[in-house]
Amino acid sequence: MNPSRHIYFDNAATTPLDREVIEAMLPFMESHFGNPSAIHFYGRETRAAIEKARKTVAKYLNCSPGEIFFTSGGTEANNMAIRCAVKAYHLRHIISSPIEHHCVEHTVSEMKQEGIAVHIVRVDEKGRIDLNHLEELLSSIGERCLVSLMHANNEIGTMLDMNAAGEIVKKHDGIFHSDTVQTVAHFPFDLKNTKVDFISGAAHKFHGPKGTGFIYIHHDIHIPPLLFGGAQERNMRAGTENVYGIVGLAKALEIGYERLAETSAHIKEIRNYMLDRLGQEGADIRINGDLEQSLYTVLNVSFPLNNKTQLLLFNLDMAGVCASSGSACSSGSNETSHVLTAIQADPNRVAIRFSFSKYNTREEVDYVVGLLRELVPVPSAIA
Repeated sequence: MNPSRHIYFDNAATTPLDREVIEAMLPFMESHFGNPSAIHFYGRETRAAIEKARKTVAKYLNCSPGEIFFTSGGTEANNMAIRCAVKAYHLRHIISSPIEHHCVEHTVSEMKQEGIAVHIVRVDEKGRIDLNHLEELLSSIGERCLVSLMHANNEIGTMLDMNAAGEIVKKHDGIFHSDTVQTVAHFPFDLKNTKVDFISGAAHKFHGPKGTGFIYIHHDIHIPPLLFGGAQERNMRAGTENVYGIVGLAKALEIGYERLAETSAHIKEIRNYMLDRLGQEGADIRINGDLEQSLYTVLNVSFPLNNKTQLLLFNLDMAGVCASSGSACSSGSNETSHVLTAIQADPNRVAIRFSFSKYNTREEVDYVVGLLRELVPVPSAIA
């Protein structure tokens, strides 16, 4: 039953490093080792690399290099946006959703403990934000507040119409933050023409290195740093920069956008092929999320709960297939996914998230569907 190699269908959790990214990073692990804050040659060399990377990120997101700040990843960027915006503008209200990533959900919960009023916008059974309810909440609050809504859900893939949401938030003079960790380098951004104040990115979601990310802060927004210390990142993010990580992030993002059309077409084809194959096998599956307005890298399907399917993820792993039941940040937890709870998914079904990258193939899909035929009993799922 075991394949010659593991099949990796968990790319929403992290992606493998692109070989071109590794090659771009290597000089900064070996010979270009200077501290970017040093004024001598070695420092100037790495400082130049960081600023080149900043310009690369800004180019592909259509914003100013001065609006990009490098962080340790998406979690830090999201924490920075939420906590520092509330502090800078003395905000008393936050609007968010029940399906946010834990780094946003838990940060918002912490702010509630600190006395900030938290309002939760409704979502429907596919995880779509109720924009009418968002407008109602903004109108009822009647004062400036922070709105934090993710661009694409990491578990079910449902996407937010960021332009529509941004228009509503700005109509009410709100500050708009969107967790875009799953969509940077997978979808085009035009930040100069999008009404959003903060977005976040994490290199490891688009074949870059772990431990490196960025935050975009609109030039009209002025916040204090989250971390204090040195004057790095123009006094906005203290700590010696992760130079090779930043170089790798920029290279991965460049590759992602330069090859976006072909890569996205390939991944969509793989995802749709898996959906078709499951249908051809007569699978008793349900789709969690909205396939029409969706993160094309994610397919979240559920199977009827029984003695075999409750161990489905474990058995897939034993057969060499890497998938997940939801966010990697919740790995090992026995709690039901807060996302599936929010969309009122059937608790008598087992949800599996398959997430794809440019490296996946039809042959891998065929193998996984064949496994599911063996692992899910007849007639409950695959006949």
